[in-house]
Formats: sequence, structure tokens, C-alpha cells
Amino acid sequence: MPALLVNADMGESYGAWTLGADDRVMPHVDLANVACGFHASDPDVMRRTVRLAVANRVAVGAHPAYPDLQGFGRRSLACSSAEIENLMLYQLGALAAMCRAEGTRLRYVKPHGALYNDMMRDEARLTAVLRGVAAFDPDLPVMVMATRDPGPAKALAEPLGVTLWFEAFADRAYDGQGRLVSRREPGAVHHDPEAIVDQALRIAHGQPLVASDGSELVLEAQTLCVHGDNPESIAAVRAIREALGEREPLE
Repeated sequence: MPALLVNADMGESYGAWTLGADDRVMPHVDLANVACGFHASDPDVMRRTVRLAVANRVAVGAHPAYPDLQGFGRRSLACSSAEIENLMLYQLGALAAMCRAEGTRLRYVKPHGALYNDMMRDEARLTAVLRGVAAFDPDLPVMVMATRDPGPAKALAEPLGVTLWFEAFADRAYDGQGRLVSRREPGAVHHDPEAIVDQALRIAHGQPLVASDGSELVLEAQTLCVHGDNPESIAAVRAIREALGEREPLE
């Protein structure tokens, strides 16, 4: 089976409010996407999450978003390209400081929520995200959505010297173009652990998924996103880890 790195969104608690089960999910993933304070998290949560990743020898990635705490970063904002580039720099810098304090470093970047979805539909926004990363550290890979045609994203990243990691989702439904079905639509999120594990294995083996329009969809992916914010999803994360094989801890 080809190597498929498992990633999960982490550090999304805020102040007195706890979200997710980072301590239960972290041992089963390869990559931790750590919120940087714009859609969730705060300095204490960020550093605590980085410390947890280091203890489990998990690679830390930045999970930057639009400045939208109230909407959890799931609302599109009318940001200019310059604003997007700068908000990327701001958030990467904050998390890089926490990594430095805990004796590690940033390994990659995965935009969150509406910013992630918007950049996959708008070349100007994707270019702004890539420029922000390149200005901070051009050696940081950027996660983008694995779709039916990865060519346009590759064409934007190549001149900037940024590596792309294509990401698939074990617990989300896809449309015919290989994009995620909106969470507002019924069936957009899979809840059955068996279905989630089956989709993960299909992606790992390069086998086709069935898109929402009934067409077959094959995704070329280097990493698989899982979610662990309820008991059912935590069970699915564990089952996916078992199915994909033991992870190799970060050196």
C-alpha cells in the first residue's frame, strides 16, 4: 500500500471552551494541523497543542484561516490578495514561535475552512495563499484539495517554488468534480465508521469513489484528513490507523 499520511485538525479549543479530543487523536496521526488563532485557538492552546505533538512525535503544520472566530472560519470574507498574503504571514509567524519554544518547527501549511474552499475555486486566492507561504518559508509544503484535475493548482505553485501536498477526506462526500459536497447538503459528512474506513482504503489504494452525481472518482492524494471531534469519529480514526498500518514517528 502506498504511504498515505494521516492528518487531523488540532488545537481548536479556545479559552474555557474545549473542542475536539486532541489527546486521544494525536497518537494515531502523522500530521497535526494546529489552529493559529483566527478561527479558533489562543496562545495557551497553541503552545499546549504543539507540546502534545512533540510528545507524540507528530509533525506540526499551520492551520491558518480567515479572521472569523464567531463563524469558526467557515464564512467567506471579502479579503484582498494582499490581505490574504498578510494574514498567512501573521498566523504562520505565531505558530512558528510556539514551535520554536517547544523545540520543533513548522513542517507544512493547511488552510482552514472557507479559506481552503475559496482558494480551490479562485486562482487569485490560491496564489495569495501560496505567496504568503513562499514569503515566510518556500520549503513549507501547502496542502490543497485533491480533485479530479490537479493541473491548475500545480501550475500556480510551480513558479513560486512551493510544493503541494494533495489531500483527500475519509469522512466527506465528493461531487463530480472531486470537490467536497457542502456541509449544508444532506449526506455531506459520513458518520458510519465502516464507511469512513472503506473510503480511506479506497483512496490509499487508488480505487474509485462514487461521487454525489454517481460518477466514479479517483483521487491522487499524499495525505488523508480525518476528524476526531466525537466518539464515533475517534473510533474511525483508530480504525483507519490500524487499516493503513502503524505510523512512522517524526524524526
